[in-house]
Amino acid sequence: MSYTLCEKVSSLEPYKPISGTYKIRLDANESSYDLPDEIKSEIKNIIDKIDFNRYPDSTAEKTVKSFADFYGLDPDTITAANGSDELLYIISSAMLMRGSKVIIVEPDFSMYRFYSVLAENEIISVKKSGMMMTDTDMLIKISNDENADMIIFSNPCNPTGLGIKADDARRLVKSVNALVVIDEAYMDFWDQPLLKEAASYENLIVLKTASKAIGSAAIRLGFAVSNKTVTKALKAVKSPYNVNTLTQEIGACIYSHKDILKARREEIVKNTKSLYKELLKIQENYKLPVDIIEPCANFVLIKTDFAKELFEYLSNNGIAVRFFSDFSALRITAGTESENSAMLKCTERYIIEKYLSLNN
Repeated sequence: MSYTLCEKVSSLEPYKPISGTYKIRLDANESSYDLPDEIKSEIKNIIDKIDFNRYPDSTAEKTVKSFADFYGLDPDTITAANGSDELLYIISSAMLMRGSKVIIVEPDFSMYRFYSVLAENEIISVKKSGMMMTDTDMLIKISNDENADMIIFSNPCNPTGLGIKADDARRLVKSVNALVVIDEAYMDFWDQPLLKEAASYENLIVLKTASKAIGSAAIRLGFAVSNKTVTKALKAVKSPYNVNTLTQEIGACIYSHKDILKARREEIVKNTKSLYKELLKIQENYKLPVDIIEPCANFVLIKTDFAKELFEYLSNNGIAVRFFSDFSALRITAGTESENSAMLKCTERYIIEKYLSLNN
């Protein structure tokens, strides 16, 4: 007897994030701030009260209510999940039939393509312009011409940091027959969300995560917000106990601390703006052939021919950032003031020691 892997998974490799020990991690767009001690103390008390022999609440009711209260939403329009990745897989597989046409824009979060391929959907890739902007009119035209079943993209975009304004996103949703999935993982850092109005459309799902501005990547918690019909379908196709009790209880606790989360978000926005300005100064001081994109998110994208060399130099100096080989760019997450300062100083050293010496 023998078994051969099916074609769609036979050549896949497990996801491999940057590994190793780094003194500064600016590669995964996580919050640079851990939870404060007062929240951690509250979480410890919560854990002591958990019945570990019981299954989790299948509806994650307490967590959903806390999330809904934080953003001002109707709990009946929310589905909780084991991170946004679970929702991406569910939507790509259960909400579409095999062979459905899915529009993705590129560059964007790579998992949109990955889960659609696993679900055996037909991928329609729309390339962004040279300025890395998503063309809303083009998406509308391609969706209607191709009779697409779903459009999915992040807003603001990972990895570019650019975003589609709310009016353009609304126009897209209203102009197509496709299901539109907007991943607003980074919208906490911008002011153009469709989150609060997601339930008013027949064809819109907005995704949110606790991994970015909320600073809780460790607990793997995500949410889908949509109308009640779509929400009922999502709850029907998800695993019954998809969000474990620890995550539910911790998530409910964290979202209840509105003032702390707001202050942390404002600090991250401030640090991101400062990082962007300091990178511009380095570019101007050394007349570098670099495109630095002003972001709406918590990271800065740098496009340059020496991206790989700078990535390796930073890595060798204990600083992790994200390198994109397909368009020669670095994505640098905004860290604390001290982390940003260390990364900027190391970048300037590279330019002086390596780049300028090779180009003079």
